[in-house]
Amino acid sequence: MAQLRSGHQVQLLQGGQEFFAALIADIDRSVHEVRFETYIFNTQGMGAHIAQALERAAGRGVAVFLVMDGVGTPAITDEWARRFDAAGVKWQIFSPLGRWGLLIPSRWRRLHRKLCVVDGRVAFCGGINVLDDFFDPNHGTLEFPRFDFSVRVMGPLVQTVHEAAARLWWRLQAVRTMTESDFRAAWLALQQAVKATLASHRLGEIEENWALNPLAPAKAALVLRDNLLNRSRIERSYRKAIGEAQSEIIIANAYFLPGRKLRKGLIHAAQRGVRVRLLLQGRYEYFMQFHATRPVYGALLAAGVEIHEYSVSFLHAKVAVIDGHWATVGSSNLDPLSLLLAREANVVVDDVVFAQLLRSRLLNAMVKDGLRIEPEAYTHRPLRQRALDLLSLGLVRIMLFLYGKRY
Repeated sequence: MAQLRSGHQVQLLQGGQEFFAALIADIDRSVHEVRFETYIFNTQGMGAHIAQALERAAGRGVAVFLVMDGVGTPAITDEWARRFDAAGVKWQIFSPLGRWGLLIPSRWRRLHRKLCVVDGRVAFCGGINVLDDFFDPNHGTLEFPRFDFSVRVMGPLVQTVHEAAARLWWRLQAVRTMTESDFRAAWLALQQAVKATLASHRLGEIEENWALNPLAPAKAALVLRDNLLNRSRIERSYRKAIGEAQSEIIIANAYFLPGRKLRKGLIHAAQRGVRVRLLLQGRYEYFMQFHATRPVYGALLAAGVEIHEYSVSFLHAKVAVIDGHWATVGSSNLDPLSLLLAREANVVVDDVVFAQLLRSRLLNAMVKDGLRIEPEAYTHRPLRQRALDLLSLGLVRIMLFLYGKRY
């Protein structure tokens, strides 16, 4: 489990407008280095402003590293490829799909985390892609903005973000070199990875001293998930907080299909008197995402868990608040793709002021824009919908079986 450390300033950012404004401002202040990872990098609308900020930074000599996922961002436009190359932005596509695409199970491992670290001084982490709030690639223009969050952090965990981003970059460099059969260059790339990690440690020591002050009281930690050393850290952080909850659990999650242990944790919490409220996706986005979630509602509702569906726009948040002081904001959904396959990143914060702010935003969304699911209505939902729900859940289980996972 990640150890919470004091000395952080944590700012909650709701939606792309707040996130993009803060991100661009920090990139424009950068002097030495910007490392940026995202699932989707859409260069239309606000995405163009992010791309321009990276271009400006590289143009004035800042080392800029950009990684985009091969499913979320199969390619960038020819124009931006030329502009990035001309400015000196170093960019890579994580795990391009290639000829067989997602038919190869190993390609289901995606880069889903959204991280940025600027000059080793400030970091961003959350669920917001480089994508306009009012635009969806599959559904076009949206009437209301996407509901999502990110955090801007100063303090000791910035070092951890820098280390994670540097390790991923040099790993990708080494893999690329290996595929080109240049083993000596691959070895040199790995040596550079070690040097980058050591450099980030030195940066972290400087920034830790800078951050530990009375104006930065929040305890926080970065929690990563990958397919090597951190296979279950995000899920375990949720389960631990849920298991220790005394009065209240509020979770907002876009793609909600928790495994058996996490479901039991929520059910046991509700049974021992904790008020458990879930804000889940109520708008149809993808067949499996929409239908596979609903079969798990029954046991939760029976235990007294409150379920609210958000449907005025797309819910994309992956956040939680427990007992008014523990909170998490990140990229990880509570579903098999996030908890078993993808690279994810969440920030955990233990701070009453931050948690209460996030709590108020979630409760407001439940009251104003959520529809509470009543147990009786769920039980008597149409037969066709129940059949589609079970079919979708069955397909998820078959996919996991093919991958060799139990969930």
